[in-house]
Amino acid sequence: MPKPTKGPRLGGSPSHERIMLANLACALFENESVTTTEARAKRLQPLAEKLITKARRGDLHARRQVLSKLHNKAVVAKLFEEIAPAIDKDREGGCTRIVKMGYRKGDNAPLAEISLVLEGVEKKKKAKPATPKKAAAKPEEAKPEETKAESEAKDAAEEKPETPVEEKAEAKAEETPEEKAE
Repeated sequence: MPKPTKGPRLGGSPSHERIMLANLACALFENESVTTTEARAKRLQPLAEKLITKARRGDLHARRQVLSKLHNKAVVAKLFEEIAPAIDKDREGGCTRIVKMGYRKGDNAPLAEISLVLEGVEKKKKAKPATPKKAAAKPEEAKPEETKAESEAKDAAEEKPETPVEEKAEAKAEETPEEKAE
């Protein structure tokens, strides 16, 4: 659980922060993206996620809970009728995205854009059963090296026919010690 903020919240009282975040959430749902400071975007994200989750439920009680936070009937209607159905049913959260934008010209405050994520979710492929990494890695690494060496030897043999001197050296190496003694 996140640690509660102590002292002034975003430069004001707790009630001012609630009103400011509610207004930011209204602007987010109205425009589908808002550029604000990084701190405000990070504080807005959990609130927006909770409101979207309630809107996806779609019942009367959820609508009244969202209306108690936002105080704007037009925005609540848009949230329930347009935004919530547009969000993919497989998405289990992460309906907002924060992108850092740089710094504000006047006071050099870090800016961020918070926007709704309306794209679909790509299913992850299930991983294969785990195999021991050491046992699986060594044979795979050894095979390519052997094949490289074998292919180089074959290429060398095809390029140069053996000379009589090399044939004699190979013949001597193949002779047994008994044959050498005779």
